[in-house]
Amino acid sequence: MKPAPFAYHRPGSLADALAILAGDPDAKVLAGGQSLVPLLSMRLAAPSALVDINALPGLADITVTDGRVRVGALARHAAVLASEEVRRHQPLLALALAHVAHATIRNRGTSVGSIVHADPSAELPAVLALLDGALEVASVRGTRVIPASELFVGPLESALEHDEIATAALFPVLPAGAGVAFEEIARRHGDYAMCGVAAVVDGDSVKAAYVSVSEVPTVVDLTGVPDADLGEAALARLDPADDIHATAAYRAELVRVLTERVVARARGEAAA
Repeated sequence: MKPAPFAYHRPGSLADALAILAGDPDAKVLAGGQSLVPLLSMRLAAPSALVDINALPGLADITVTDGRVRVGALARHAAVLASEEVRRHQPLLALALAHVAHATIRNRGTSVGSIVHADPSAELPAVLALLDGALEVASVRGTRVIPASELFVGPLESALEHDEIATAALFPVLPAGAGVAFEEIARRHGDYAMCGVAAVVDGDSVKAAYVSVSEVPTVVDLTGVPDADLGEAALARLDPADDIHATAAYRAELVRVLTERVVARARGEAAA
């Protein structure tokens, strides 16, 4: 199947891109395209126009400033994964990105695009939610920062307005003495996970976030829960469902096993 007809724009400045979006409520932003293009090909999306932002300067930068890792909108998964600064300041990003799809997709797909797509089966939305990160967005009305707690409003649905472009994702630097871990189970490496768990341990605080378990990225506070009860405590806040990849019962068992395993690993990293 081929995409429905659409107009194509490749602006040279952010201001021009925002003006095009503001003038066409049915236009979509194209960055890496690894989520959008398949939707177009299956005609699950039929925008009136694509606004290709790949020519915009300065959006591929990856920097660490003011206690945050800032990942620009055009930074590819592969570039973030390869960044030594990212590994040093927020290792959970690299741990999760190693599970994102396959090398070809990581070479083209953008980390910010994955977050904006808001797929509950994707790794980076869960990481952003767990770390209490945020998204920088811009429009002709100005700029704003959307905290992760307000960003994900439903499956494949974020709080961005139709005329906004996400310019960067912000991930807090890991505090000294804290530890993180990530693991997921998929039928084949690179497939969508049947269940994934990210954890961060900082002193007495223990939190975990889940991939492919809920309709939106869900963070569960496990502080004070005995190690033997971590899985059941997490399930009390989650509602695993059946799909073509796994039954609800199997997904619940993965939550139990992976929560205990990943939290233990994060504790070990914190101790080290």
